[in-house]
Amino acid sequence: ETLRTGQAILDAELTKLGEGEELAGETAFLLHDTYGFPLEVTQEITAERGVSVDEAGFRAAMAEQQRRAKDARKVVDGSDTGHLVALVEEHGETVFTGRDEDSSVGEVLYVDDAVVVLDRTPFYAESGGQIGDTGTIRTDTGVITVGDTRYGVPGLHLHDIESIQGEVTVGQSATATIDDERRAAIRRNHTGTHLLHAALRTVLGEHVKQQGSYVGPDRLRFDFSHYDALTPEQIAEVEDLVNSEVLANPSCRHYETTMDHAQEVGAIAFFGEKYGDVVRVLEAGPNSTELCGGTHVRALGDIGLLRIVSEGSIGSNIRRVEAVTGDSVVHLLRDATSTLDEAARLVGVPTGELVEGARARSAEVKRLQKELGRLKQQLAVGQAPALAAEAVGGVVVARVEGVDRGGLRDLAVSVRDQAGVEAVVLGAVLDGGGVALAAAVTPEGGHNAGR
Repeated sequence: ETLRTGQAILDAELTKLGEGEELAGETAFLLHDTYGFPLEVTQEITAERGVSVDEAGFRAAMAEQQRRAKDARKVVDGSDTGHLVALVEEHGETVFTGRDEDSSVGEVLYVDDAVVVLDRTPFYAESGGQIGDTGTIRTDTGVITVGDTRYGVPGLHLHDIESIQGEVTVGQSATATIDDERRAAIRRNHTGTHLLHAALRTVLGEHVKQQGSYVGPDRLRFDFSHYDALTPEQIAEVEDLVNSEVLANPSCRHYETTMDHAQEVGAIAFFGEKYGDVVRVLEAGPNSTELCGGTHVRALGDIGLLRIVSEGSIGSNIRRVEAVTGDSVVHLLRDATSTLDEAARLVGVPTGELVEGARARSAEVKRLQKELGRLKQQLAVGQAPALAAEAVGGVVVARVEGVDRGGLRDLAVSVRDQAGVEAVVLGAVLDGGGVALAAAVTPEGGHNAGR
C-alpha cells in the first residue's frame, strides 16, 4: 500500500514535467524517506520519461532531515526532558507487556524524527546490562522500524526510529512487535548470566560479586570480583555446574515482591542497580536467587548449553568472562569441529587420531631438523680445505652460508687445522636472524683469538 501511494505521487509529479525537465530533490527525498523508494529507482522511472532528478536537492533534503533528527535526539538525550516528564504525568509510565507477549496494541503518545512513545509496549528498554529490543511498530498509515529501546526518563520507553515508511501520528492505534528470535537469544543469555554468577561463587568462593554485565543476542559478558585468573580446570567446573542445571531443566520463577521479602529469601542484588520498595526476583533453579528486572527463559533447559569463550583481567582484582548459549554454542562447536577436521586432513590422519598424529609429526619434524643440522655441519666442515686455500699470510677471513653457531665454530677449528693456516675468522648470517662470528688460532702463530 505504501509503495502504491508513493508510485501515485511520482506519477502525478511526472505529469507536470516535460522531457528534459527535472524532478525536485525534495520530492525524490519524500519518496525515499516516506514511501521507501531508493533514489536509484526513482531515477530509473523518471529516465523512462526523459526527466532527470535534482540529486543536489535530494541530498540537501536528506541532510536537513538528519539535522532535525540529531536535534530531536539531543532534546531526548540532553537535559531538556520536560516534554517527556509531561507525558508521564499525563499518561503514566509505559506499561511493559513484553514479559508475556511479543506483540501488543497501544496508542501513539509522541513521535518525532528520532523516537516514538506508546502507552504500552512489548519492547524492553535497555537496563540492568540487557540491551533494548528491536522490531516494528505499525499503524494504518505507516510502519516504523525500531533500532533500539531505552528510557527517556524513568518509566518511559523510547523506541528509537531506524526508519519509517508512510506516516505515524499521535493518537493512532499501533501494533508493536519485537524481533522474537532476537529476544529469545537475549533471554537465554540473561538467565545464563545468573547461572554463571552462581557457579562462579560455588567454584571460587562467595567473595565473587558482579561488577558489570552485558547481555545481548550474540553473547553475554560478566565482570566479577576475584583476585586471580581462572585455571582451565576451574572454567570446566563452572561450565559443568551451569550445564548440569540446564539439563535438569527446572522451571524459572520470576515475580514481584517487596525489597524486605527479597532480602529475607536471600536474593542477591546486582552491582550498580537502584531498587525501589517493590522489586523483581528471579529464581533460576535451586542455586540462583537474584534481583533482576530483565527478561528470562521459562525453564533452564531453554538455554540449551552454555560455553565460556574467554576469561581475563580488566582491572585490579576484576575478571571478565564471556560466554555464549543456545544456537551460538552449536555454531561454535561446528566451527571448532571444522577446524579439527581440516587440521586432521593436513596431518593426514582421521580426526579422532589428530592428537597422536600431530605428536608423531612433531617428533618427526624434530628428528629431521636434527638430521638437517648434522648434514649442514658435515657440509660446512667439508668447506675447510677450500677456505684454507684462500689464506693470506696464514690468515683466513671469510663469510660462510648454511651453518648455525655450533657448525660455524666446528668449521673454524677445521680450517685452523689445515696446513699453512695460523688464524681463522669466520662469519655467518643465522637462519633465525642475527650474525655469528667464530675465531680459531694455532699456538705457533702468535695470534690471540680473544683479540
